[in-house]
Amino acid sequence: MKSSRRLFLRCLRLGRRRRFRFLKHLVVYLRYARLCIVSLTYNSFTNSDVIIDSLFEPIYWLVDHVTRWFGIVFVALVIILTSSIVLIVYICLLPLILQTYHTGWICWHVAYGHWNLIMIVFHYYKAITTPPGYPSQVEKEVPSVSVCRKCIAHKPARTHHCSICSRCILKMDHHCPWLNNCVGHYNHRYFFSFCLFMTMGCIYCSISSRVMFKEAYAAIEKIKHQEKEALQFASNETYSQTPPPTFSFQERIFHKCIIYLWVLCSSVALALGALTLWHAMLITRGETSIERHINKKERKRLQSAGKVFYNPYNNGRCGNWKVFFGVETKQHWLTRVILPSSHLPYGNGLTWNAPSWITYKQTPVFAI
Repeated sequence: MKSSRRLFLRCLRLGRRRRFRFLKHLVVYLRYARLCIVSLTYNSFTNSDVIIDSLFEPIYWLVDHVTRWFGIVFVALVIILTSSIVLIVYICLLPLILQTYHTGWICWHVAYGHWNLIMIVFHYYKAITTPPGYPSQVEKEVPSVSVCRKCIAHKPARTHHCSICSRCILKMDHHCPWLNNCVGHYNHRYFFSFCLFMTMGCIYCSISSRVMFKEAYAAIEKIKHQEKEALQFASNETYSQTPPPTFSFQERIFHKCIIYLWVLCSSVALALGALTLWHAMLITRGETSIERHINKKERKRLQSAGKVFYNPYNNGRCGNWKVFFGVETKQHWLTRVILPSSHLPYGNGLTWNAPSWITYKQTPVFAI
């Protein structure tokens, strides 16, 4: 009896030791597997931003492909909406201006309206048809500062890879779906000028039609009230027929067109005006939209190290605007800014030396 009990306890102890050894080996194998995974995925540059970008990579892929395929739709939408506003102005607003205002105001409206329209059409056409600029395929001609991980090619300063266009863009600002094109070195001026003159045109239309909008809105409300009364008359047996409407079909269409014009122009003026102000601030600082985020991180990093960051592409506020518009003389403010101009931007997009006609140049120094 005692011997069997001892044998049972011995087997129990042996089973516990085996289970303990098994769990110990399992923990060792799990740690080894974790070490293998970490060693295969380790990167000293990995941080929270890289992890978040990796998790959102499928969403980025979907957005890129949707933007690429719907770019033509966005361009057609811009053309259709702009053309509808122009037709309403010619059919509805211009005849009233010719009948109401005196000769001086008529000349001003006709001159300013057509000048603004020409500037919008010219810059939008140039923005969508002008290539933004691409690095040369000849390695000797590219003064590169890094290598693109996707193109596996030399990448000059201020050049970034566009996932929608699938190539590197010189001085890339962003990919604009409304242009179906990247905004880069050679069409950045056309893009900003289009935003500026489109905002000015929308503000002009909103201000010019504000009185007509109030009258049209009151007329539409009156039409709704009359239709409501007509339904009441039709349901009443004492009336054999409904009273005739006060407003004709053409008058209703006219009022609705005025409301459509004012609402669309006011909305675009607010949205596009905010975008224009944002890009104007970037141009004043000598930055692009991408460089804004890069410089912000670099500024914080150097500030934590007790250093000051200077933008090497900043030529001063006035100098940045002169370089952006290509203004070398005072006459160029008229011929290259106020009037349509197809002149090329300063530089080739590969090197960024300050032009000789800029009086101020900020020294790119990392001072302690």
